[in-house]
Amino acid sequence: MITKRTYNIAILPGDGIGPEVVAEAIKVLQAIGTMHNIEFNLNFADLGAVAIDKTGEALPAKTLQTCIEADAVLLGAIGDPRYDDPTLQVRPEQGLLRLRKALGLFCNVRPVRAYDSLLELSPLKRKYVAGADLVIYRELTGGIYFGEQGRKENNSYAYDVCGYHIHEIERIVRLAFEAARLRKNRVTLVDKANVLESSRLWREVFNEIKKEFEDVETNYVLVDNAAMQMILNPCAFDVIVTSNIFGDIISDEASVICGSLGMLPSASLGVEHSLFEPVHGSYPAAAGKNIANPLATILSVALMLRHLGIEIGALQIEEAVAHCLEESFLTEDLCIDKSEACSCSEVGDAVATALRVPVV
Repeated sequence: MITKRTYNIAILPGDGIGPEVVAEAIKVLQAIGTMHNIEFNLNFADLGAVAIDKTGEALPAKTLQTCIEADAVLLGAIGDPRYDDPTLQVRPEQGLLRLRKALGLFCNVRPVRAYDSLLELSPLKRKYVAGADLVIYRELTGGIYFGEQGRKENNSYAYDVCGYHIHEIERIVRLAFEAARLRKNRVTLVDKANVLESSRLWREVFNEIKKEFEDVETNYVLVDNAAMQMILNPCAFDVIVTSNIFGDIISDEASVICGSLGMLPSASLGVEHSLFEPVHGSYPAAAGKNIANPLATILSVALMLRHLGIEIGALQIEEAVAHCLEESFLTEDLCIDKSEACSCSEVGDAVATALRVPVV
């Protein structure tokens, strides 16, 4: 049941193709609002290279405040070749990292679905990927990426510490179990508990929390085996929960299942705030050409609606996307013959139109 009729959404179009794919996602969001008598107040702000160009900062204070005050944040993409030099003091990626930290976004959710009409695009054989439908819950603010790091012994030795507190593990594992109850009721913990002490703590916490979810099937898969099974048997997975570095690797590997980065949405969740964005980058070479695939951003809107409690809207978007794929409303990344490709705006229009078909 929809409990609110007005939502404030922070819109961060970002760089490259970001503004184009976000524009199509907004079409779909507004169509859902019209269908269900929901008002979405859109508050636009700058992040990334566009913000650096205007203010000298990748995350201006005004943008952060807009995001803090929003019910949810929708992001396009960030990145610009002009700022690729890693020695630069201000870079677009710094803005996104600061935003995640400021909003306390500890849980990255990345669904991966193999659409029947796109199976030939995957580099994997049809028999392996057909029917794959999984979601990866990656811890986003702890682990080796945020641990102590440095060099010593006259710069000849480098180290990165992977550390986790129990509460950091508990909060994301519990979210994964809750998600499983809405899906196929299976949770897999991906770790390296045969070697790493931090993974053993993950497994201990996982075993405690699973007592609260006796109806959910559980198993453990070591990360090296998980990497192999993601290719040979992705249909074996439902919900995967894992640490920051393992989730980073496994989720990128899983992207080959659906055949295009342009099909992968994501959510980053915290206790009070949430951000939704496509997995793909800013693709500057395609900027302004109306050829980008907006479906990952549109599917990110579906994740946003589900998080806000508007389940009917999320389902309608997902069904509309599947319908448009079956009807060959495909951008060039999804076409073997590029001459048959639809434009970014044509695909957005097609999804918004398909929304008017009631969910059965």
